[in-house]
Amino acid sequence: MTDTLAGLISIALLLSLLAVAYVPVGDHMARVFTSTRHLRVERAIYRLTGVGPDAEQSPRSYATSVVGFTLVSVALLMGILLAQAHLPLSRDLDGMPWWMSFNTAISFVTNTNWQSYAGESTLGFTAQMAGLAVQNFLSAAVGIAVAVALIRGFARSRSGSLGNFWVDLTRATVRILLPLAFVGAVTLMAGGVIQTFSDTTATTLTGASQVIPGGPVASQEAIKLLGNNGGGFFNANSAHPFENPTAYTNLLEVFLILVLPVCLTRTLGTMVGNRRQGLAVLGAMTVLAGTALAAATWAESGAHAPSAQAAGAAMEGKETRFGEWASSLFAVATTGTSTGAVNASHDSMTPVGGGATLVNMMLGEVAPGGVGAGIYGILVMAILAVFVCGLMVGRTPELLGKKIRAREMTWVALYALTTPTLVLLGTGAAIARDSTADAMGNPGGHGFSEVLYAYTSAANNNGSAFGGITVTSDFFQITLGLAMLLGRLIPIVLVLMLAGSLAQQAKVPVTAGTLPTHRPLFVGMLVGVIVIMTALTYVPALALGPIAEALA
Repeated sequence: MTDTLAGLISIALLLSLLAVAYVPVGDHMARVFTSTRHLRVERAIYRLTGVGPDAEQSPRSYATSVVGFTLVSVALLMGILLAQAHLPLSRDLDGMPWWMSFNTAISFVTNTNWQSYAGESTLGFTAQMAGLAVQNFLSAAVGIAVAVALIRGFARSRSGSLGNFWVDLTRATVRILLPLAFVGAVTLMAGGVIQTFSDTTATTLTGASQVIPGGPVASQEAIKLLGNNGGGFFNANSAHPFENPTAYTNLLEVFLILVLPVCLTRTLGTMVGNRRQGLAVLGAMTVLAGTALAAATWAESGAHAPSAQAAGAAMEGKETRFGEWASSLFAVATTGTSTGAVNASHDSMTPVGGGATLVNMMLGEVAPGGVGAGIYGILVMAILAVFVCGLMVGRTPELLGKKIRAREMTWVALYALTTPTLVLLGTGAAIARDSTADAMGNPGGHGFSEVLYAYTSAANNNGSAFGGITVTSDFFQITLGLAMLLGRLIPIVLVLMLAGSLAQQAKVPVTAGTLPTHRPLFVGMLVGVIVIMTALTYVPALALGPIAEALA
């Protein structure tokens, strides 16, 4: 079997698995967030935390809960990382340094999972399980809750509330993430991913002793992928044979990355009573993701870069058990969502392939985007698209029965400007420092791409990296940490204010002048708006990095 045929079969299998899961998983999530019934375990959690599960929250109260929960989570996780040496199962490892723990805590709480350390040599099992894995669940649940709040904004009429954040957070964790992660962990274990609570000392061929790190990897791997977190138990992430041993587990991991973001489009359609709208959103996501996958696969498998032509293949930085096709698929899936896991070194990709992963994040990670974040991100872009259409025809724009007025566009404009501002200011500040040249793993355009990629990944809450750059200095720990925190909280607050503004409106009836937003014409318009916005914002920066490198 040729590499091309194997790659096409893998993509076909992945699409088939997603198609099978689409309706049941999407409808299950819709039922979870529209049900009035509380499970026993949920009621116990509410009693323990003092939450009134039947009380609704205003947009401001919902946003305050999200921000407060995030900041408290950062403080608690920092405490675990700093005090690691005093915890059980610490593997005799010291606590993290202050600024590294600051960066890591923000990273995992914001669903970014950027890692400036090697997991197997820095963290013990308790810190991994009670600290990082817990936040893998909770940060994903926060994203789902915010997405559901925005969907309620479209679905409700003349309402001053968006639901209850604490109920949404609990339900997302208990009814969605925990069951699916359990099944995913067992399936990964069956495929060879390890699940132990000890290291192993082995004797090498020369008679020396070597410690082989172990740990509860499968359980963390499942939620790392399912929740679009991405932080690896090992430094090599999903390129490590203990995390991703075979082509079978590789395909399963890509499926886990994509299943919830894809199925949330079905949840959108079900909750607003217009399933064709969910399919339209999925169509826009598919066009963007398919284009990125085609570009990356063409670049990586065709040996188009000079070094790849000399070697006969672009296999540098890739695992031989996966090859170019599976590596390209994983790279596009992980940067099209907010996952950040890697099964190959993005730093070693060709200029076009690496550029595709970079642009994937710059699109706002809406192809299909992170768990929750992808849906609310592309809905914000859909509002912008109908606003542009309204300007062209001279009519007040509408989306899902809600008028898009100046108030809504204010929130949309601020949302669209937030992440690019963080990316470009962070990159500019880093490049202006003389010491950044020493941190780059490569000179010239590729070195600039490493810095640009770091801040793009942080502000978009992705977490993957061009591995050549060294980010252990206090400057990078602090600035990347702030980019992750602001890149998470500011868009969430803006989305919730937008949701509240929409929920307060009455539904407007569909008339002959209403723009159909579930048809291919609007899908094309939405894709065009996303691409144009990205180009206007980032092309100058891209011209200094991957574009210059490709032309050279």
